[in-house]
Amino acid sequence: MKDALLRAASVLLAVVLLLAWEIACRVLRLPVLVLPPPSAIASTLWQGLASGYFWPHLRATAQELALGVLAGSALGFLAGVVLGESAVLRRVLMPYVVASQVVPKLALAPLFILWFGFGITSIVVITALICFFPLMENTLTALQQVAPERLELFRMLGATRAQTLWRLKLPSGLPAILAGLRVAVVLALVGAVVGEFIGASQGLGALVIATQGTMDTARMFAVLVLIALLGLAAYQLTLWLERWLLQPFTRTS
Repeated sequence: MKDALLRAASVLLAVVLLLAWEIACRVLRLPVLVLPPPSAIASTLWQGLASGYFWPHLRATAQELALGVLAGSALGFLAGVVLGESAVLRRVLMPYVVASQVVPKLALAPLFILWFGFGITSIVVITALICFFPLMENTLTALQQVAPERLELFRMLGATRAQTLWRLKLPSGLPAILAGLRVAVVLALVGAVVGEFIGASQGLGALVIATQGTMDTARMFAVLVLIALLGLAAYQLTLWLERWLLQPFTRTS
């Protein structure tokens, strides 16, 4: 009951904000070029979806997002496990990993376009690099924060290093690892859209640049709505995955 009330309050807040936006645009007579009212944005969004204009761009961005998240998260998870289990590799490689992440990905985009071509591959590489660090850092931290008494218990029971990893460290650190996945998904969409600004002819990011060139502000806002909806859908999918993976542990607790 409480959750339903909170969801209703969230929807009501959105309605109030949209009404205030609509009224302000009409009362102040703001030009559509400067700030279109929600009604104009909704009309443009519906026309773009009904005509099929938006769908190829939406599919392109969704595909880049999915491939980038899968590749970057898998590599980040494996790197976090390797660095978490090896203090030597952690001391040697960690400075290089951090250095690779502090360089803005947008600055590397021209290089990726030169290396991988103009299209989906370069965008997926950018997205994967953005996803890599949150998964690696959260996995590494989770493996290092296992309770010492539990580690000692496994040593007393004669567990091997692999058994300790798979039966203790990873299950204990799973919530933190999945939290890193949630962060990675949100950042990945930002990376995909920004990468499309300069490295793609199709996708929601490329569409934003196209609408900017034609000064079609209503369509630009409609594309931003699609980006937000895609991000919300991806985030909700990670929440569902998190609940599904953590379900066995919540049942036993």
